[in-house]
Amino acid sequence: MEKKLLRLLGSEDYIPSNVPELLSQMGMKPNQQQVLQSLLKSLEKQGKIVRTKGNRYIVALEADLVPGVIQITRGGRGFVQPEESGIGEISISESNTSTAMHGDRVLVRLDVKPGQQEKSGSVVKVLERKRTQFVGTLQRSKNFLHVTPDDPRLPGAIYVSEPRDVGRKPNVGDKVVVEITQWESKKTAPEGEIIEVLGPPDEEGVDMLSVLRHYDLPLHFPKNVLHEAHAIAKSRPDNQPSAHECAGRVDCRAHNVITIDPDDAKDFDDAICLQKQGEQWKLWVHIADVSHYVQPGSALDVEAKKRGNSTYLVDRVIPMLPEALSNELCSLKPNVDRLTKCVEFVLSKDGHVESAKFYAAVIRSKRRFTYKEAFGVIQVPPNNETEQMLHDAHAMAQKIRHHRFKNGSLDMDFPENKIRLDEHGKVLRIERIENDESHQLIEEYMLLANEAVAGRLMGLNRPSVYRVHESPKEKKLNDYREEVLSHRVPCGNLTHRAEVQKLLSRLNTLPIGPALKIGFLRSMMRARYAVEPLGHYGLAKPKYTHFTSPIRRYADLVVHRSLFEKVELNAGVAKQIAEHISITEKNSSDAERDSKEVKLYAYLKAQIASKKPQPYAALVTDVRNFGFFVDVPDLGLSGGVPLSAIRDDFYVFDPVARQIMGRHTRRVIRLGDNVVVQIYKLDTFKKQVDFQLVVPKEETQRTRKPERSERRERDRSEIKSAPPRKPGHGHKRAQQNKKRKR
Repeated sequence: MEKKLLRLLGSEDYIPSNVPELLSQMGMKPNQQQVLQSLLKSLEKQGKIVRTKGNRYIVALEADLVPGVIQITRGGRGFVQPEESGIGEISISESNTSTAMHGDRVLVRLDVKPGQQEKSGSVVKVLERKRTQFVGTLQRSKNFLHVTPDDPRLPGAIYVSEPRDVGRKPNVGDKVVVEITQWESKKTAPEGEIIEVLGPPDEEGVDMLSVLRHYDLPLHFPKNVLHEAHAIAKSRPDNQPSAHECAGRVDCRAHNVITIDPDDAKDFDDAICLQKQGEQWKLWVHIADVSHYVQPGSALDVEAKKRGNSTYLVDRVIPMLPEALSNELCSLKPNVDRLTKCVEFVLSKDGHVESAKFYAAVIRSKRRFTYKEAFGVIQVPPNNETEQMLHDAHAMAQKIRHHRFKNGSLDMDFPENKIRLDEHGKVLRIERIENDESHQLIEEYMLLANEAVAGRLMGLNRPSVYRVHESPKEKKLNDYREEVLSHRVPCGNLTHRAEVQKLLSRLNTLPIGPALKIGFLRSMMRARYAVEPLGHYGLAKPKYTHFTSPIRRYADLVVHRSLFEKVELNAGVAKQIAEHISITEKNSSDAERDSKEVKLYAYLKAQIASKKPQPYAALVTDVRNFGFFVDVPDLGLSGGVPLSAIRDDFYVFDPVARQIMGRHTRRVIRLGDNVVVQIYKLDTFKKQVDFQLVVPKEETQRTRKPERSERRERDRSEIKSAPPRKPGHGHKRAQQNKKRKR
């Protein structure tokens, strides 16, 4: 009936009709009016049709109305990903987001303008709330209680009544969970009620609990999921697959298989082995066979799909699967039998793929390396067979990496920060993790496997989920190009990949380079999951998917099933999964970032309170008339340096040269400069960090103001030597000074 109704509403001779008229046109009986109304209401909620004045119905697209999911930036702008394929992303200005919140399903009216390149529109209706519960700080104004949300993308205040039945009475300043009950218009503040009191923000554990609640991350698995996982584990008392399970698989237990992972990892989902065979090399990429244990439709599968992926917060992991599987039976631990899905490559001595085949296998890992250990091994001559293989694997990985960049892959690697906490959850130290050769070794083989699997799936023409990274929008590339040229850095047409590579290579040699590379990163699209194999722009791979991490990503589990199981995945179901896990990935990414930020904010707040802030090396990433922005690598934070926080001089902005200059010192600060900063101000509500410039003592002494006695002496000498003033001269100067102050 739904298809028949949509065909009717979409036909060329259809005239907008009300319910009685539609009942007649559909050939339905009067007593079926309730059925029709229910269907119309459902389609209206889905955004497929709209009700116009006079309660008449039309197809949404006919009125340039498009349903989709809105993503809202911290600045307030929105971007809607339409549900209809073939319609590109729609940009929504801050004033046109209506009452939509981040992640909501909305109906957008397109702005149709002649010659318009970028699609834009305005939200006309919220079809479905992604969520209604949020974390914030309880505050009291003169007459009302209100909650200020932690998320700057949400409205400034949510008015609440006095809380009841929430376990403990909240105090002003406490972190609370509020549920929005009503929000009619953007012109009025939303209303809500407090449903949970988390406690004072500086109380131990409240900061991370706030992150968990804000991003709706579960602390525990449902009982039926744990029961299922434990039943699987108990049926294998020695924590290994049975002989029956190993039968029929390719036996690779004699191979010199190894894993390389971070030092604190427990879920080892990939392993490799490399052997020389004549003039060629054979490479085995083994991936944990999670699909063997997690069956479609099981309680484990339903929960894994819901979570979408594991979330790695600064103080804990929220796993996609229970530990009985993720850290034990599925994890490719050394010296135990493990089931895998394998991609076996034949490589030329130059690192080109000659062939690839795919099969189920059983392995017994010989050794577990951390990245640090693997890096140490490849820096010195090998001592045994395993270390020799590691050397060979490193040499081959570097050849493959060379080919990848030669084929157009973009070098966008940035170091990462790892925050180590003490037993009280406070920052102990911050470690800088470089993308060194040990990381590159594993990365290249995983990329190779992902690419090979995508090619195989495309060849089989089976519905699945692909990892896609679309090309940046031409307008963004052109805007970025203008930015680069304004700094007198040569730059070609960035719609040509060769010119992008040439620019990135050039930036690696310039002091301004890192700052401009960050700018390029911001101009790129976000990678996502889709059923269409659109390729990966950043990696320059036309065929790409995620296959290598099924313990922590549901996408990879779906791909394993698509490749190895006979029952094909329904195309519609695949599309729903791709959209859902794209959202859960973004949610986890935001949660991971926020978990780091709350710990860093507390760390910096303590520095402000101690009045002994630490100095940090920083990179200038933008210059404005009110100050400049910096990236602080040792903190993994970005922030602003307002002109008011520069004490050594009065600085003036030059919009042409895009720099600021001290009037007396003539000191210049421009994009790409390396400076030293320390914490100045912290706004945890707006999530803004302000730094101040640290000026060397010798510079401060050179530019410091003379003591009062020195100034008096100098002023007397100037008065004596100054020429006589004309009448009224001092009054005119005073008037000019007043105007300047205004």
